Amino acid sequence: MKHWTLDDIPWDRFDAARVDPEALRVVKAASMVESNGGDYATYLCNVFRDDPEFQLVARAWADEEVQHGAALARWAALAEPGFDFAASFKRFTDGYRLPLEAARSVRGSRTGELVARCVVETGTSSFYTALKEATEEPVLKLICHHIAADEFRHYKLFYGHLKRYRAIEGVGRWRRLLVALRRAAESEDDELAYAYYAANDPAGRYDRRRHGRAYARRAYPLYRPRHVDRLVAMTLKAAGFGPPGRIAAALAALAYRFMRLRTARLARAGA
Repeated sequence: MKHWTLDDIPWDRFDAARVDPEALRVVKAASMVESNGGDYATYLCNVFRDDPEFQLVARAWADEEVQHGAALARWAALAEPGFDFAASFKRFTDGYRLPLEAARSVRGSRTGELVARCVVETGTSSFYTALKEATEEPVLKLICHHIAADEFRHYKLFYGHLKRYRAIEGVGRWRRLLVALRRAAESEDDELAYAYYAANDPAGRYDRRRHGRAYARRAYPLYRPRHVDRLVAMTLKAAGFGPPGRIAAALAALAYRFMRLRTARLARAGA
């Protein structure tokens, strides 16, 4: 099936009156991360240096991620005509660097790397689904629909290679779960915080705590229980636990409660 392009987006349907300024800040940050797909491909091709089949997948994946960034950046420029994506992205890549020199996965194994990739893809698929359902702006809604579908497909691609490497390396599911939990916890590390800073605070100085909180206060309210249910179920599947049952439901309920409580605390603090 032909993959969508920026020409498939009906940009003339953009409705400025339906833009949520808080969602705009999150979209601008997301455009930074998505546009960095090329560096991620370089890192993955280093880690899987003797696996041309996977390298082909990684490069195709990166091309689609960069397109996601381009679509989000173009929408953000419509919503905020003064938004300078090129300058913001340079600020992001100057300050946030992936370990491009690494010859081995930072996750300890190729299996662990693929678990981490699955966690990222289910996180982004859930995020863009939540954003699609929250926004009333029709062009952003369609862009998020396309991106969420891509991210779900990417999850399935990485999961297929995960099964292959799981058989080769024999990494047990508890070790895979530890990798998954660590990668999920990294959602509050530098990448999103720096992306938020680079896109939204050009005159300021980077403060990981402050900018990370600013991102979370705007992103977390987008989620509904169904989005978190799916995120938790797909994460557990990548680690080797499933199908979803009572434990998954309990974990999803805890995760959603954490998001709501953290959002309330950040709102009170004025993050």
